[in-house]
Amino acid sequence: MNKDTKLHMQASGSRISSIDSLRGLVMVLMTLDHTRDFFSNAHFSPTDLDQTSVALFMTRWITHFCAPVFVFLAGAGSYLWWLQRGTEAAISTFLVKRGLIILALTATVEALAWNFHHDFRQIDGGVLWAIAWSMLVLAGLVKLPLSWIIAFGSVMIIGHNSLDSLSASELGWFGPWWSVLHTGAKIRLADGWLLHPYYPLIPWLGVMAIGFGFGKWLSIPYWRSPARLFSLGITLMGTFIILRYSNQYGDPKPWQAYPTPEFTLLSFLNCHKYPPSLLYILMTLGPALVVLALFEALPRLGPAFLGLFGRTPLFFYLLHLYLIHLLALTVAWADDGPVSALMTGGIWVAELPQDYGYSLPIVYLLWLSVLALLYPLCRSFEQLKISKPEWSWLNYL
Repeated sequence: MNKDTKLHMQASGSRISSIDSLRGLVMVLMTLDHTRDFFSNAHFSPTDLDQTSVALFMTRWITHFCAPVFVFLAGAGSYLWWLQRGTEAAISTFLVKRGLIILALTATVEALAWNFHHDFRQIDGGVLWAIAWSMLVLAGLVKLPLSWIIAFGSVMIIGHNSLDSLSASELGWFGPWWSVLHTGAKIRLADGWLLHPYYPLIPWLGVMAIGFGFGKWLSIPYWRSPARLFSLGITLMGTFIILRYSNQYGDPKPWQAYPTPEFTLLSFLNCHKYPPSLLYILMTLGPALVVLALFEALPRLGPAFLGLFGRTPLFFYLLHLYLIHLLALTVAWADDGPVSALMTGGIWVAELPQDYGYSLPIVYLLWLSVLALLYPLCRSFEQLKISKPEWSWLNYL
């Protein structure tokens, strides 16, 4: 037995390896998206069908799977954590601690990764923000019967698009809260403080709650069979196709026919992410469950590095942002590029020159380079967690 195999066995314990592989896969895709953010020569939204290409659109679209799978598996992982330690375990305390730690990291460590000259009065509510608040809410929900938690999550996911017509400006004093819960609009506070909750909470709370219920499914070998996971995934995908084709409900952006069939298909797939519509969630979680079924049926299908990345998710997430940003600065310095703009977060505030950036093949090459750098670092971090079990705080990373 080689060293890597022993390390995996020590790290896994009672973990479900297919879950780690799926989480690792979406983290790899997430890294592609963020590499594109810093290096692409396309200075427009890749999902803008009036400007994009098929390759650029699909490079962005495939990464849509990341956030829903992260939040969904965070909920499932919370249930499995509870099950492993017994129903008397203090799961609410665990969720509160983890949620508060992630919130603190969101406003500090993550914020600095995007903008090395960050003004900490400006808080961006991205995927970590959504996960943190969802965990804090789940800490209270776990006091309820599991069927109630699932019902709560279902209502949040299915029903929130019925509220799309409500804008924060119409709700008076409740407007800022509505931005946090549903619209994601920026909230300007006193003395230069700014909150941009672009991951509004209502649908993400639903995904976390449904994920918690899915943890129960995963805990029962009969239900965790590849055939049943595959059937569930296909059911979600079929529901997406039927609802999307109807153009009646589930997404504020109807699809339309384009002069070419490929762009008509892109329009069909181009669902609303901020906030994630019902159709966006169906479109992403359905295929993710099919992939999970494949990993369950064929455990060797997922390369070992996917499991490693999936077992060190928060460490990977924070580290990959710094690596990509540092790599962008290094390449810009070597290529006489916009170092100053990249240093101060120009990718978000449109300060990059129009001639900056690289074609998709170069972006993909840089993405693979980042993954190659991440592997030994994540491996070393996992070894540290195993060798220092008394450092319990590492478990929160």
